[in-house]
Amino acid sequence: MTDQARPAVLLTGPVMEEVVERQLAVRFDLLPLDALSDATAGAVRAIATRGKGRVDEALMARLPNLQIVANFGVGYDTVDAAAAARRGVIVTNTPDVLNEEVADLTLGLLLATIRQIPQADRFVRDGNWLKGAYPLGPTLRERTVGIVGMGRIGKAIARRLEAFAVPVAYHSRRQQPDVDLPYYASLLDMAREVSVLVVIVPGGAATRHLVNADVLAALGPDGILINVARGTVVDEAALLEALKSRTILAAGLDVFEKEPHVPEAFFGLDNVVLLPHVGSSTHHTRAAMGQLVVDNIASFMDGKGPLTPVAETPWPKA
Repeated sequence: MTDQARPAVLLTGPVMEEVVERQLAVRFDLLPLDALSDATAGAVRAIATRGKGRVDEALMARLPNLQIVANFGVGYDTVDAAAAARRGVIVTNTPDVLNEEVADLTLGLLLATIRQIPQADRFVRDGNWLKGAYPLGPTLRERTVGIVGMGRIGKAIARRLEAFAVPVAYHSRRQQPDVDLPYYASLLDMAREVSVLVVIVPGGAATRHLVNADVLAALGPDGILINVARGTVVDEAALLEALKSRTILAAGLDVFEKEPHVPEAFFGLDNVVLLPHVGSSTHHTRAAMGQLVVDNIASFMDGKGPLTPVAETPWPKA
């Protein structure tokens, strides 16, 4: 039973116990989603969510005193931010603190895919080096990388690629005035001109299957796709067909459409590197993300406003 003397924070699932739950419990009652009832709903002032369950209009409608939804992660496609805005509910995410970590992982995945690092590792472990040298493979040299999405993480990726002396272009909804790189208003046009696509755009309806069969065909038989965004951004069935038919050369994937369920058809392919959505998965960065969830809720409840409100959220209030 929730103590009505203290406001409650609804947890849609585990967030980060050693950081988020531990700190929030000092000031608030923590209410698991399965304990939500008519008797407890009125005490809920905040939701802390890690994207494991949807925070939709139906859930918000059950919470008459809800004021803020704090999302663990930059992507917040499991939160209906538009519905929250209509209700005057603040939505926050955790930008910036994970930019460098995700950019690091992206370059690692890019190199692992192009230089076939997992395949070479298996070659040694299976004893095949005793039978002969590992075959020559593709290179990052003489390639142009097209970044799909030039937000904070996209810019961090571009900075790293500059150190690799690799030309970079980008596609996003609009041209960035502070980015001195070739810009393509059309993703299809950019795919025709580059040999690597790095996808780092938000998920959601607006970007669903943005990378489709046409884009993959435009990327071509020497093309490489790296997806560190959301699985829904890439048409998974089209990608599988492109990898099988060698319409593109290879892919490196950190995300999938129905995580943690990965199509088994990927497992038998030797031209794809698969990671279990680990872009920000370090103790350091996840702790910083969790702390930002706590700080957003605490700051708002203290009357100081949210620290990192998302674009749709009604803040600052008119």
